[in-house]
Amino acid sequence: MKDIFFDLSVRSVRLNFLRSLLASIGIVIGVVAISSMGMLGTNMQLSVKDQLSANVTTVMLTSDVVKISTGLGAATQSSTIDSSTLNDIKGSAGQNDVVPIHHTSTQFSVGDQNGRGTIYGLDPADVPKFLTIAQGSNIRGSDVLVGATIASNFNLVPGSTIKIGQNCATVTRPVVRVAGILAARGIAADGVNVDNGMVVDDTWYTDHFGGLDQYDQVNVIVQDVDTINQTEAAINAKVNRNSDVVRISDASSRLSTITATLGTITTFIMAIGGISLVVAAVSIFNVMMMSVKERVQEIGILLSIGTEKGEVRRMFLYEALILGIIGAVVGGIMSFVIGYSVVNAMIGTTQYFFQPASLIYIPYGMVIGVVVCVASGMYPAWAASNMDPIDALRSE
Repeated sequence: MKDIFFDLSVRSVRLNFLRSLLASIGIVIGVVAISSMGMLGTNMQLSVKDQLSANVTTVMLTSDVVKISTGLGAATQSSTIDSSTLNDIKGSAGQNDVVPIHHTSTQFSVGDQNGRGTIYGLDPADVPKFLTIAQGSNIRGSDVLVGATIASNFNLVPGSTIKIGQNCATVTRPVVRVAGILAARGIAADGVNVDNGMVVDDTWYTDHFGGLDQYDQVNVIVQDVDTINQTEAAINAKVNRNSDVVRISDASSRLSTITATLGTITTFIMAIGGISLVVAAVSIFNVMMMSVKERVQEIGILLSIGTEKGEVRRMFLYEALILGIIGAVVGGIMSFVIGYSVVNAMIGTTQYFFQPASLIYIPYGMVIGVVVCVASGMYPAWAASNMDPIDALRSE
């Protein structure tokens, strides 16, 4: 059966088209803001989670902080993992791969271009255990493996040369030859972020940077992820039996922390985007109050001929619903286009954009937009239904 009150609502929207359109634009902006920010945050989480999950079987060991004095002037310093501790780690790690790592930040030069990155010292035999050489071959002697970002920024290829150390006319800097280019890793959960760094032979590293038998980090690559807790417990019992010598962490715990942090950031960003819906709600409320004021005599006639208050309320709620649906549909379409562009610009890839966890924010935003719009029309609808029919008919 045709609903005459819905037809009256459509007629009101059509007669005040420009005003209704401007009110709906607020809903459009709010839906776009919430949906786009939600999709951006989710794509960030999926991207980071995918990158970190690649190293979920890695246990990271770093030196614990050692107190070197007591009293009011107490100070602390970070020590390295010595060869004795390394042997204990190897003895408790079972059949899992143990990778000792040196690292430091250093300057370098390629031709007349200067840069800075992290240089890692590794046993050449350990490189293939967790790094992928995209181009060239493994290191030996004074060779170096260059991260993907540095290789791209400085146009490096196998055979290129790099001078290591600060550019100073009075100091002769060592020259290394690029043996290979490493595949991009992104954010690595195992602490070895080589995209903006390079890898050298650990012997070459200690010859030039020192630290013989002193390691900044030791990674244990667990063969079976189900045994990671057992491996950590064995290392802790062996190495930290008398005091805390090393800190033990794994990629899964770091992944959980980072994912939770990104989730909080996403929620905060969406809340900021939701402010635009508050502004839209005020605009819808104003439009609905104006509609009630302009239709006072119409309301008086409806009430005087026996129209129920609930039907009058429904007529104005229909109008608010129409504005909300128009704004939500247009906002949903624009959210898809704008969200895709924002994700591509901010993250650099849209490979996660079409996943349900990302696209779900479009209907979320649309539903929130419609609910806000209807909620904004509730008081005007209530005010219209509670008018005195005689006073309404007397109004001019």
